Amino acid sequence: MDYGKLVRDKIPEIIEENGEEPIVRVLDDEEYVEALNLKLEEEVGEYLESGDVEELADVLEVIYALLEVEDMDMVYLEKIRKEKREERGGFEERIYLEDVE
Repeated sequence: MDYGKLVRDKIPEIIEENGEEPIVRVLDDEEYVEALNLKLEEEVGEYLESGDVEELADVLEVIYALLEVEDMDMVYLEKIRKEKREERGGFEERIYLEDVE
C-alpha cells in the first residue's frame, strides 16, 4: 500500500474496520494545497494509465477540494471554461496541430 499521501476522509475508518491502526495527522493550509496538487497528479496519472472513468471521478473530487480551498465553486470554474471555449474553441473538431511554418 502507498502511504504518506492525502487520502479521502473515510479511509482511516476503513483501515480500522480491517483491524489495522492508521497513523494520521491533519494538514495545515499550505500542506493541504501541496497535497491536493500531488493528489491531482496521482489521479490524472491513474486515469491515463487505466482509462477508467472512475479515475476521472477522483480527479473531479480533487478539483472540488481545490476550488473550496480557493473559496470558489464549480459555477465559477464553469464560467471560466465557457469564456475560454468562446475565445479559443473546444475540442470537438479533433484538430491536431502538426507544426507551424
